[in-house]
Amino acid sequence: MEHEREEVFERIPWETLERRGGDRQWLVYALAGAVVLGALTYSFMRNQPTSLPPVAGAVTTTVPAISTTSANLGSTPSTVASPVVVAEADLFAIDPERLLDEAVSHAEWFAVEYVSVDGSEQSRGILGSLLPEGVPLPVAPEGTQVFVDWARARATTQTGPVSFEIEVLVRSLASSDDSGFTRQTPLSLTVGVEFDDDGAPRVTTVPSLAEATPGPASKLVLSEVPEELIGQMDLGESEVLGGVQRSDGDWDVVVIVAGPDGVKRPVTLRP
Repeated sequence: MEHEREEVFERIPWETLERRGGDRQWLVYALAGAVVLGALTYSFMRNQPTSLPPVAGAVTTTVPAISTTSANLGSTPSTVASPVVVAEADLFAIDPERLLDEAVSHAEWFAVEYVSVDGSEQSRGILGSLLPEGVPLPVAPEGTQVFVDWARARATTQTGPVSFEIEVLVRSLASSDDSGFTRQTPLSLTVGVEFDDDGAPRVTTVPSLAEATPGPASKLVLSEVPEELIGQMDLGESEVLGGVQRSDGDWDVVVIVAGPDGVKRPVTLRP
């Protein structure tokens, strides 16, 4: 029996090599994908937050929110965490200027209604809503009319977180029996004002009433004004009383001038 002869091919069977090469190529792709997947998994796990072990002796405390009410409106309330329930007075203390302005305007309004009350129902109704409950209304004689010329707050005193005492000066004109209005002596009213839980100002006291008296007058020493300066001024019939020389060398000249109403008043002119 003859030995089998080995076949010798004159060409290489490329089809077989290409098939085997494809299997090896898929194996390389699988290994590369496994490497990439492992790298992504490691990166993800590394970035995850981990809880630290408790430290011996460490104590965790919770600080409660603190709400403060300051009697001094100029102070700034403490910063508190949100959410927090803030007292009404603390809300007012956030803007002390607005609070004071509202108290002053309410006291001035009350002073006008209090002084100018007459027999009309409208006047009595407004004043009745401003006065504290239980306080009787002023009684004006029949035919009396009072007109308030001006009312201004002169001094304020804070008596509590949301309460004030306000001194109001009032100038009025009064008339009775159609005799014409007569200028009255200025009055000083001290009015107590407090803000209620709704944030509205209320008069809480019966006002004190007194005649307002001005303080002592300051002294003004007038010097003789140079004639050449007076000659440069168009004074007409005005009378020169004197003048005050300023630090820059110029003059304030005081003269008597008649106004449109015919009243002669001292005024200052600056040439």
